Amino acid sequence: MAAATTTSTTELGDSRVRVSVEVASREVERELEAAARTFARDLKIPGFRKGKVPTAVVLQRIGREAVLDEALRRALPTWYEEALREARIAAIGEPKLDLDGLPAKGAPLIFSIEVAVRPAAVVGQYKGLEVGRREPEVSPAEIDAAIERLRDSLASLETVARPAVAGDFVVVDFTGLVEDEPFEGGEARGYLLELGSGQLIESFEEQLVGLSAGEQREVCVNFPADYAAEQVAGREAVFATTVKEVKEKRLPAIDDDLAIEAGGYDSVSELRAEVESKLRAAREEEVEQEFREAVVDAAAAAATIELPGPIVHAKAHEMWEQTARRLKRQGVDPELYLSATGKSEEELITEAEPDAERALRRESVLAAIVEAEAIEASDEEMLDALRAASKSADQPAPSEQDLRTSLDRAKAEGRDDPLREDVTMRKALDTLVAAAKPIPLERAQARDKLWTPEKEGDQPPERLWTPGSGEPAS
Repeated sequence: MAAATTTSTTELGDSRVRVSVEVASREVERELEAAARTFARDLKIPGFRKGKVPTAVVLQRIGREAVLDEALRRALPTWYEEALREARIAAIGEPKLDLDGLPAKGAPLIFSIEVAVRPAAVVGQYKGLEVGRREPEVSPAEIDAAIERLRDSLASLETVARPAVAGDFVVVDFTGLVEDEPFEGGEARGYLLELGSGQLIESFEEQLVGLSAGEQREVCVNFPADYAAEQVAGREAVFATTVKEVKEKRLPAIDDDLAIEAGGYDSVSELRAEVESKLRAAREEEVEQEFREAVVDAAAAAATIELPGPIVHAKAHEMWEQTARRLKRQGVDPELYLSATGKSEEELITEAEPDAERALRRESVLAAIVEAEAIEASDEEMLDALRAASKSADQPAPSEQDLRTSLDRAKAEGRDDPLREDVTMRKALDTLVAAAKPIPLERAQARDKLWTPEKEGDQPPERLWTPGSGEPAS
């Protein structure tokens, strides 16, 4: 199947390019007919059934220009993505689109895209880098804390005949009123509440301390002005509350019975050994990730990478968009998130610019190493990446045949470049790490403290995106 677009690219400097795009006339006409069919659904013309009005009649009635304008509005995003794939452009931020008017019948559509691209890096030394790596230590205090969490998870709640204190659980009935009117979510029966947990609105739980089973109290609270439920936001509410039961949390003793209940271990010492083993495995994974990030940062520091301010800002904006999409997937409104931080979207984007700059440096140097080492991604390696991604997705794992079909389709449609790039960058990072020389973290920190003019203003590394590690930090 022939591509819908043909492109040519012009370098503009400062990590910006212009992509000139021509969309074949047959594709324009196809989209025009699709838009006409959409208009036809609502047209009522004598002699034609609703939805069956021919394209020629639709164009005559509505006008070719109006229908074509709608067709382009719908199709341009797809053509834009296809043009960038064909031009092999790693775009950053929002594009600037320049459309040379609506095409005449039988003529192609001509437009251009001006967009920021990932800066090219000139690599310096990237093999044999000496990079600090800390030891994956686990302290006795950490083991004790893990054991305490186990005890807490196995704790029992026992009803007691005394007034409630902070840390107790109470079973309560309550009915809330705002100006003597009930409100949605303001009533509950048999609600189990831990005093001091912060489950309910501020000051609610504190007012129940000292009550015994059977006692009642009017609990007065003030909802904050930015409370999610607009009906009560910024208003005072009174809750008629009855304590039904007071329950005390009782932790099991740290003995062999706890070891058995926690996982069938024979003794506390065996339990502690298992806890230490799991903590050490997690710490080793954490240290390895830190080391990988430090290695790519060292390679980026040795490279020459020009990063114009507008490109960094565009990357920071892109990172916020990724964060907003992640919040939506988690059921969180990005506007509420912004409200909780007390900052505007632009303020968060500006604050993220140092992170965006570091992410760009990492991507640029890894892309340069992919080229320098002629690193390629095989089909099997891309399938491995798809398998790993499918395991982390919140849906049933696809079959091997489905994975291969998905990859084949992406390759046929020219959509495999992002996956291929992710795999090759991961391999470039593996190459860096395999060639790096770990040194004690204290020695690396002492070396980095030695002042040189080029280090003026350097900031300590932070945990950020690396290929294959997921979305950027927000």
